[in-house]
Amino acid sequence: MDELVTQLKTMLRIDGTAEDKLLTSYINAAINFIKDAVASDKDFFEKDDVKSIFEIAVLSLAGSYYTYRIALVDTQSYPIDLTLNSIIGQLRGTYAEYKYGGSQDGEKTSI
Repeated sequence: MDELVTQLKTMLRIDGTAEDKLLTSYINAAINFIKDAVASDKDFFEKDDVKSIFEIAVLSLAGSYYTYRIALVDTQSYPIDLTLNSIIGQLRGTYAEYKYGGSQDGEKTSI
């Protein structure tokens, strides 16, 4: 977790430790959101070919939580995080292959 906080602070260009507790909360929320959106299988997210993509998705979402933490605006907005949506879709496909064993045409796919 400390490594993710450090990476998130670098991504957001945050110095010091004053925001660490908040950032840790955002990372935990992002982890839970992404796991709920993809799969409940804990082993899946520890696979070598999944772990780095999962961490990028966590950092992307946690960064959005930090950047857009004030939700009060004059007009209605429709936030779309294309990076996160793309990675979640990719993780869902990878999980389907992991869980059910490849594509329907018999060829293996990779991320």
